[in-house]
Amino acid sequence: MSNMFAIIRTGGKQYRVQAGDTVRVQKLDKNPGDSFDLTEVLMLGGDKAVVGSPLVKDAKVTVTVVKQGKEAKITVFKKKRRQGYRRTHGHRQTFTELFITSISAPDGLSAKAETKPQVIDPAKKQARIEAHVAALKAAGGKALVEAKAKKAAIAAAAKSKKKVAGAKKAMAKKAAPKTKKSAAAKKTKKKTAKKTAKK
Repeated sequence: MSNMFAIIRTGGKQYRVQAGDTVRVQKLDKNPGDSFDLTEVLMLGGDKAVVGSPLVKDAKVTVTVVKQGKEAKITVFKKKRRQGYRRTHGHRQTFTELFITSISAPDGLSAKAETKPQVIDPAKKQARIEAHVAALKAAGGKALVEAKAKKAAIAAAAKSKKKVAGAKKAMAKKAAPKTKKSAAAKKTKKKTAKKTAKK
């Protein structure tokens, strides 16, 4: 039966699954690549529906563990107003990802997955992560050196511009007092000339 599905129960929750599906359930004590049977089948559906009371007798769902992981982090914040009570903490829910290999039912009904599960090996995943981090560090190191060199060049250019501007200002200051002194000297000369003329 291609359209056959099952309602299974695991971890206190119910899931609707078909052969070839991937589903995340509450964490199970299994390793990636392990295959086992889930026998808590509440219902089988498809061309012929079978409802359990509460479980369907002799029905099972064969699954393969794809990976163990954690959900995205959530922030839990608690507050009691006017009491000065505030608490903040984070939580990441653990999960087990299962690949539904096949569904077996009484009366010879069954369904199998056409594809194979892509099991994520933790060791290989860690090796890939480490290689990626090393590549990023190498690229980041080159980028950092280039950025530092660029920054140094910009700083040197700014410093030279400041030096040129400072030299121009100094020249202007030196030139300005000379003209003032010469004007003052001319005035004193005129005064002394008048005094001498009066005498």
